Amino acid sequence: MIALHLPLLKFPFHWDELGQFAPASLDLYQDGSLVAHSTLPNVHPPGVMAVVALTWRIFGVSVASARVAMLVVASAGLLFSFLLAIRLCRGAAGAPAFAAVLFLMASPIFFSQSEMILLDMPTMTFTALALLLFLGERYAACAAACTALVLIKETSISTPMVFGAWLLFRERKLREALYFFAPAIALGAWLVLLHHKTGHWLGNEEFARYNVSQSLSFLHIVQGFGGRLHFLFIADGRFIGTIALFAGFRMLRGRAWRIAGLVAVAQIFVVTVFGGALLERYLIPVLPILYAAIAAAASVYPARWRWCSHAAMLALLIAGWFWNPPYPFSYENNLAWTDFVALQKEAANYLEAYAPDKRVASAWPFTGAIKHPYLGYVQRPLASVEIPGLHLDDIAGFDRNSYDLLVVYEKFWTFEGRAFDNALLRPIIRQYRDYHPQATEAEIQDGTGLEASGS
Repeated sequence: MIALHLPLLKFPFHWDELGQFAPASLDLYQDGSLVAHSTLPNVHPPGVMAVVALTWRIFGVSVASARVAMLVVASAGLLFSFLLAIRLCRGAAGAPAFAAVLFLMASPIFFSQSEMILLDMPTMTFTALALLLFLGERYAACAAACTALVLIKETSISTPMVFGAWLLFRERKLREALYFFAPAIALGAWLVLLHHKTGHWLGNEEFARYNVSQSLSFLHIVQGFGGRLHFLFIADGRFIGTIALFAGFRMLRGRAWRIAGLVAVAQIFVVTVFGGALLERYLIPVLPILYAAIAAAASVYPARWRWCSHAAMLALLIAGWFWNPPYPFSYENNLAWTDFVALQKEAANYLEAYAPDKRVASAWPFTGAIKHPYLGYVQRPLASVEIPGLHLDDIAGFDRNSYDLLVVYEKFWTFEGRAFDNALLRPIIRQYRDYHPQATEAEIQDGTGLEASGS
């Protein structure tokens, strides 16, 4: 894993890394604060930040050391996923566990996320470990793994809830079911601490409104489940695996598959209903189960068909590292994030060299990137002025006297001018995740009088 990612270790932090998790890790590193204070605190527990802070304590504060720490966690996740696939795929032909772990390694979103200081890849690692321990009937160890899991991401409470409910209602094991109160107690303790420090149970009112209140609308939930189904069963070549699931669904029977399926469904439900952003990375914990199911189901194929199916799916997954879909998507879903970060760093280096004393207006995350050298973009801080966004109203309505330079960039993957841009789809796409096109260079010049000096 480290060898595969060596060319990427030089890239600075991206998006939520620089906005939330790197500052929170630095707070924990510098003064032991479990609740972030140099960025807006939220409900996410400090598990990942603790790993990064410990790494920085040992090796020094750097982007590369944090990325290597995450790659170690991802490597453990691959091991646990492989062992889990062995357990789930017993009796299936064609070395399905090897196929399952290769699918995971080749997934564009796992490949990109495996070095980022975000929550979902570590959540996958501990979900796979907890499920492996539960299927092995090591319930106390599983409860301990689940406790670590919920201290990485709060929505993972669905996993110990599934385990506890299974033991209580299906197997009538009351004592063992009680073990799974431990994760809930740990998560409750974190929420009490967060409320004590911030006055909010979810860290701040804006986070609660966006991820709970606003996300509970019917249209948002329907859109969310539609996007989840597309990502899991169609995108990045997984439609080939879906065909295998239909062909070999009879291979997915027994206690182990039922429990794994419940864990996956519960996780999908929670991150879809409670989550304003509907990011695809929230589904990473489900991928080891899905890929094991695809590999097991494909065992009903004749050997030649099976290997052709596996090879085709692997090829499309790897192609997804570099190929960007024609519809709006998150840069972090594949290696598009490296292009985005490289462009931001190039712009930051240019400003540092030629406009070091100018007030730079732009939209987040660029404004955050140029403020703090430890994020990997600049050698010394630049004066940044944050505007709400890069739409014409955001720019034209901002005080022109408060900045010297305006930096405009393609903040999101735009729809205009791409393969499926047409009069029929344009109004539909523009409703997708509140998508709206940014102001063009000509619109900015006409609306504000600013003159462009670059692109």
